[in-house]
Amino acid sequence: MSAPVRLEKAELRHFDPEFRTEKKEARATLQFNPESLKVSFANQIQTPPGTGDQSGTPSRQFVGAGTTKLSLSVFFDVNAPLAEGETPVDDVRRLTQKVAYFITPQEQGKTFIPPAVRFVWGSFQFDGIMDSLEETLDFFSSEGKPLRASMNLSLSQQRITKFTFRPTAGAPGGGPGGGAPSVPGTQPLTEAPAGATVQGLAAQAGLGDNWQAIASANGIENPRLLAPGQLINLNVALDARLE
Repeated sequence: MSAPVRLEKAELRHFDPEFRTEKKEARATLQFNPESLKVSFANQIQTPPGTGDQSGTPSRQFVGAGTTKLSLSVFFDVNAPLAEGETPVDDVRRLTQKVAYFITPQEQGKTFIPPAVRFVWGSFQFDGIMDSLEETLDFFSSEGKPLRASMNLSLSQQRITKFTFRPTAGAPGGGPGGGAPSVPGTQPLTEAPAGATVQGLAAQAGLGDNWQAIASANGIENPRLLAPGQLINLNVALDARLE
């Protein structure tokens, strides 16, 4: 039997403004890792006034240290299988508020500024300040409580720097074709359309023989009765295929 794959979770960590000391009580671990990360770089270029002949190409000059920005989207779902030690919640905002913490200005002396935040995921690291956050609540219980949310976040730093390569434990065979299975948290859950069943969704994913394990891991009592829009984690049965 192959050893289980260890999943590295993406995290947001609160640091002092100089990124020397972490405030560990404010660390937020993302429920599902993002599908992708977008890093953009921009220099501050300005055309000086009075550059002479307007018919020619005006001269431009570099006027700042530049900006680096990280953009990503993350997902939260109270119906997703819980990791060991996690406490179940009935309102997804109890999960997303840990992310919203990082855009909330905090008092420092006589001013209020957002926390310095470090985004960490495996070998990737980005230090900056969260300058925008958009949260969408798109699935509600019969009591009107939001159960699912997506968040778009943007972090920026007022400089252009090289990437930081963090050391990782490494997992042999983790790359394409290496034999390691996909694991929960590396891709979004599967949304059940109207009339779908666990057996049908599992068969479409090539996991037809493991539908019972999928239903059990997702806490589904009736695999033939799924609510439209219900999120199913189909990855939970992939390790069984290596036995």
